[in-house]
Amino acid sequence: MAEQGGALVLFSGGQDSTVCLAWALDRYQRVETVGFDYGQRHAVELDCRGGVRTRLAAENPAWAPRLGDDHTVDLRGLSAISDTALTREAEIRMTAEGLPNTFVPGRNLIFLAYAAALAYRRGLTHIVGGMCETDYSGYPDCRDDTIKAMQVALNLGMDRRFVLHTPLMWLDKAETWELAERLGGAPFVDLVVEETHTCYLGDRSRRHAWGYGCGACPACDLRARGWERYAAARSPSSAAGRTSS
Repeated sequence: MAEQGGALVLFSGGQDSTVCLAWALDRYQRVETVGFDYGQRHAVELDCRGGVRTRLAAENPAWAPRLGDDHTVDLRGLSAISDTALTREAEIRMTAEGLPNTFVPGRNLIFLAYAAALAYRRGLTHIVGGMCETDYSGYPDCRDDTIKAMQVALNLGMDRRFVLHTPLMWLDKAETWELAERLGGAPFVDLVVEETHTCYLGDRSRRHAWGYGCGACPACDLRARGWERYAAARSPSSAAGRTSS
């Protein structure tokens, strides 16, 4: 039985947010989505969002009536004050602070504040994001402590009882693929492979077993390594080994 109330999913068009969208559709009677245009180099991800939503509704009759409105918020002012490899034509590298220069300071905090303001207007209580601190690039605004603190701040500042959900927080990328399979079976895994976009460089010219991307940026590396572990665990030889042991 779907839970009463509604959810708003931070939906970029990438692998993680698509799995989170399926997670929400599996639980809530009404699910809306919000995407953010912040001048990202990989803006192609925003173009993928419509195809993901269309296939989700077409391939899962139980989810179709729960999938509500989609919203896009213009946050391109963020790129004007950011000097990062996600908002500038720059080589991806590690910085002196020990973080990759793909880190956009404050991005998730801003996303959550805007999402909560939208949820307030739309009468939605649950806010779902794909933040994770297991297989990730070390971004401080992806940490569980950050999300918990943000929930407190939003509830105090808006006098509402929002609940921030991060279903992937303690999952590695292989486990994220496994969650996708549990939620929607092989058809949903295929949807994630074919329709979503994760590559920081916005490259959709190269098709890999795990989907489209340059194959070299940190986002592609995490997705590819997770897929390899997921595929290895599902292989016949792996299954035979588990049986014999």
